[in-house]
Amino acid sequence: MPSGVRLQRIADRVRQELSEMLIREINDPRLHQIFITDVKIDRELAFADVYVSAIEGAGRSAEILAGLESASGFIRRALSARVEVRAFPRLRFHWDPTPENADHIEKVLAGLRDKK
Repeated sequence: MPSGVRLQRIADRVRQELSEMLIREINDPRLHQIFITDVKIDRELAFADVYVSAIEGAGRSAEILAGLESASGFIRRALSARVEVRAFPRLRFHWDPTPENADHIEKVLAGLRDKK
């Protein structure tokens, strides 16, 4: 089993390579203006959970996740050529509400500051 540090390095590399692929190589209109917020790889290297978000928010989440699922075979094949691991993990895509939640908290705090 790989160490925690190795798993994190692999996850960081997958996030970096996938981000570059979304900008340069993947032309699906459903996947425009999205970003990878996190990648977590399990200890057996069987699955990579990829967390994504979009500038517009959760309104397009189903469309974005469907686009990623349809491109997952291409993405996995391309990533396996770029990231050196014995067996590349299967990709699972998840919506990450963290940026929207942070924006909401910022608005609430700004509203509280304006009331003072």
